[in-house]
Amino acid sequence: MKMPDKPRLIFWELTKQCNLACKHCRAEAENIDYSGEPGLDQVKKIIDDIAAFSSPILVLTGGEPLYRSDVFDIARYAGEKKLRVALATNGTLIDADCAVKIRDAGIARVSISIDGSTASSHDDFRGIPGSFDGAVRGARLLREQGVAFQFNTTVTKRNVHEIEDILEFAVKEGAAALHIFMLVPVGCGVEIAETDMISSEKYEEVLNWFYDRSKGTKMELKATCAPHYYRVIRQRAREEGRTLSFEQDGMAAMTRGCLAGSGVCFISHRGDVQPCGYLPLVAGNVLTENFQKIWEESELFLSLRDADRLEGKCGECGYRMVCGGCRARAYYATGRYLDEEPYCLYEPKGKEQCRNSAAAKQKS
Repeated sequence: MKMPDKPRLIFWELTKQCNLACKHCRAEAENIDYSGEPGLDQVKKIIDDIAAFSSPILVLTGGEPLYRSDVFDIARYAGEKKLRVALATNGTLIDADCAVKIRDAGIARVSISIDGSTASSHDDFRGIPGSFDGAVRGARLLREQGVAFQFNTTVTKRNVHEIEDILEFAVKEGAAALHIFMLVPVGCGVEIAETDMISSEKYEEVLNWFYDRSKGTKMELKATCAPHYYRVIRQRAREEGRTLSFEQDGMAAMTRGCLAGSGVCFISHRGDVQPCGYLPLVAGNVLTENFQKIWEESELFLSLRDADRLEGKCGECGYRMVCGGCRARAYYATGRYLDEEPYCLYEPKGKEQCRNSAAAKQKS
């Protein structure tokens, strides 16, 4: 039996505490003290378990991970264990001293959330006046220290008209990348799903715009929580009479859409292991179980790795091996995580043959 692929990315919610009040927050984080979060020794033990099995990128996230006084000790220890470490932050707590500590801890990249091209639009979404200026200040301090940073933008009805401006702003500020996230209705996102989620038609339009812009900038562009993008780029490439390649299309040509449970997982602030931060189903807990055992043996993860178990039109789709649909949105819509993605316009005609022959051969 073929062993499952090892994780490429592990997102670790070190704390749920946060200084902002974002309208779309996955974690429903608050600026309060949360008890029961693992201490440094426990964190190191879990890192040991991960490193003994794999060498993923470890993304330290939250809440706001900079609330943890030991976050730099954690980053350094993970680096000593040969893990590549990234930090996901809102950026507002980064001052000059913090930027130096981030650099010295060996953190390879910092992602900073930017959800508007101006202070008014960003601050409205983030819930705290001054959060835009704080995030930009943090990014500039990182740039001074030579620390690579990227901007993460959640696309909603509030800011979809600003996406072009956000891209231009990211280029101007010297960001290494812009990652766009399509809103997933989980946590606080459930409360704004009806009012803020863009339509399926607009979703498709944004992804085609993203494809076009990826050809005109040297900055890395990545669509996240947007598995349809991996269908769109293949459709567009076919229209252009070419085959996707790493040289022209980067990692988008080499990976698939939804990697929840197959290339990605999430560790909560209580140690629960989930397929991703947006799918609130638990495969195990690293405080009581070995990480490798959870990764390799969890029935939840095993089911997510089998595209033939997808239901509805996702199960019929010829792009199921390169897209897979968002499992979290399916879960939100029907309570069944293997059900069809509810925000996809593509209609397969009967049971289509898989359109990624390399992936199909590897699976067989």
